[in-house]
Amino acid sequence: MSYPVGRSRFGGLFALAMALLAALAVGSWVTSGAGGWRAAAGLAFLLAAAAWAGASWWSVPSGRLTWDGARWAFAAGTGPGQSGVVTVALDLQRWLLVRWAGTRTHWVWLEHSRAPADWAALRRAVYSRADDDVPSGAEPPP
Repeated sequence: MSYPVGRSRFGGLFALAMALLAALAVGSWVTSGAGGWRAAAGLAFLLAAAAWAGASWWSVPSGRLTWDGARWAFAAGTGPGQSGVVTVALDLQRWLLVRWAGTRTHWVWLEHSRAPADWAALRRAVYSRADDDVPSGAEPPP
């Protein structure tokens, strides 16, 4: 099973919505009487968190996520890819937020719209347990 991975429009909009909600909360807090260094600290934290979220979204790698029945691999090019672990953090049926842990860790939104025909296979794969007895490259039964 192989699925395309890349920067997600849904993930970007989700992060933007969270940043706007946080800005509303800080704005409400400041207008209700918070002032001085507390307001400045809240605003600084909000800006830092929004910048971090934007940079994280921008740096999502593009490539293919592959499951062979025993292990996950992520390939950015045409090579065999890097082994790692995929953990589902949030399942919204048409979008999955997963944590890819290889040599680097990335949070990645997987979207139904990238490969609708392979979506069901991807969902089965992310929830299946690895079978260590399966040889690398083995094909599932027909």
